[in-house]
Amino acid sequence: MSSMTPIMHKTRTQLVVEALRERILSGEIKGGEPIRQSAIANSLNVSRIPVREALVQLEAEGLVHFEPHKGASATLLSVEQVTELFELRVMIESDLLARAIPNLQPHDFEQAEQVLDKLESAFKHQNSVSSWSELNTEFHTCLYKAANRPHTLEVVHGLNTNCDRYIRLQLLLTGGIPTAEREHRQLIELCKNKQIDEATQLLKQHILNAATAIKALVVKQLS
Repeated sequence: MSSMTPIMHKTRTQLVVEALRERILSGEIKGGEPIRQSAIANSLNVSRIPVREALVQLEAEGLVHFEPHKGASATLLSVEQVTELFELRVMIESDLLARAIPNLQPHDFEQAEQVLDKLESAFKHQNSVSSWSELNTEFHTCLYKAANRPHTLEVVHGLNTNCDRYIRLQLLLTGGIPTAEREHRQLIELCKNKQIDEATQLLKQHILNAATAIKALVVKQLS
């Protein structure tokens, strides 16, 4: 029997993660609002341990903030932060893409298309929300890595981690999924045809449109 416990335990933590993530992303728990572990445990009918573990995971996703002597609270979403992060992404990623396109090989496109298939199937399942940003980053990386700029790519991954919760917010709450799917497919075609200007332009729009939708959401959440 003992071998079963970690599995049950993991499942319980995941259930708490999903429930809390949903409450934070929907604005039911507002930014800056304290998250009381005992109240959450009671409302979800679990012990404090999975709640604690869930909060640690949500902190890694940037949705929860721990303060000494105060405990956990929902992170404040910020329009300024969205603006800065997404404008940085536009500058760095469009430059990387322009450098990568001349070097892209058939196997790069195959890899990118496989990741897109995975991403599109993850989009169909609400319980795969946590993998969306990871797969999204992996897709973009397939197109950027041929630029042979490993340090720049590291910076992009850091930015993507910081944008993670905002990207999920946008996809979950604004119906951004069909647009994202269409733009990803168009981006591959433009890269295949070595249309550097058109591809970088599409990428810029892809990132900035997401930022616009997210800023509208954040304003709504803060009001």
